[in-house]
Amino acid sequence: MNTPGNTKIKYIGHSTFLIELESKKKLIIDPWLNDNPSTNETPDSIGDVDFVLITHGHFDHVGDSIEILKKNKSAIAISNFEIGQWLGKKGLENLSPMSHGGSQYFDDFTVTMVNAIHGSGISDTESENLVYGGIASGLVIKLSNNFCIYHAGDTSVFGDMEIISELYKPDLCMIPIGDHFTMGVDEALYATKLLKVNDYIPIHYGTFPVLTGNPQQFKEKVESSCDSKVHILKPGDEYK
Repeated sequence: MNTPGNTKIKYIGHSTFLIELESKKKLIIDPWLNDNPSTNETPDSIGDVDFVLITHGHFDHVGDSIEILKKNKSAIAISNFEIGQWLGKKGLENLSPMSHGGSQYFDDFTVTMVNAIHGSGISDTESENLVYGGIASGLVIKLSNNFCIYHAGDTSVFGDMEIISELYKPDLCMIPIGDHFTMGVDEALYATKLLKVNDYIPIHYGTFPVLTGNPQQFKEKVESSCDSKVHILKPGDEYK
């Protein structure tokens, strides 16, 4: 079984993670900080960031991407093409858009964009309507030590999760369980049967009243049905 080695994987809250690689470079995924009731972190407290990864355009995932990217002028934004275009119109330049099925290769990691079943409209104060944000995605991040992370984004369960399992063999999956806007506990449980991942971190629950998924219930159901482990992290906790 692969391990993350000296890579630090910190849960910020909701769907946001901060990953510090062995090289000390930092990746932030779906950086919703300001106005996020599940965290006390801010773009200032997060500090320097080298990569900003975005699964889709909703406010609780695009979040504070623009502010973070403006504070970290050399940071690279990784998103779908449409979100990349939107970020460009906001004056940002270090954009590295991609699309589903494609991969990007960096010194310390590879990121692959995979399917998710969800919307991606961007709430933009400069527009009366939602801005088209392309198609929602999940992200597969393979580290230089071969440890593989699958951030499922916001999604329902779908059969092609089995393909993600077979192609990329993730060691860790951040999986939504909140219900209402994503999978609930039972759907996420079914997803684990397709993914066959060693470790799961439940995300996207409890932040709003409608996100009723219970992480303890998810843990009990998964661990009683297979050898996988569920790590219930509080905001600020690290995956170990």
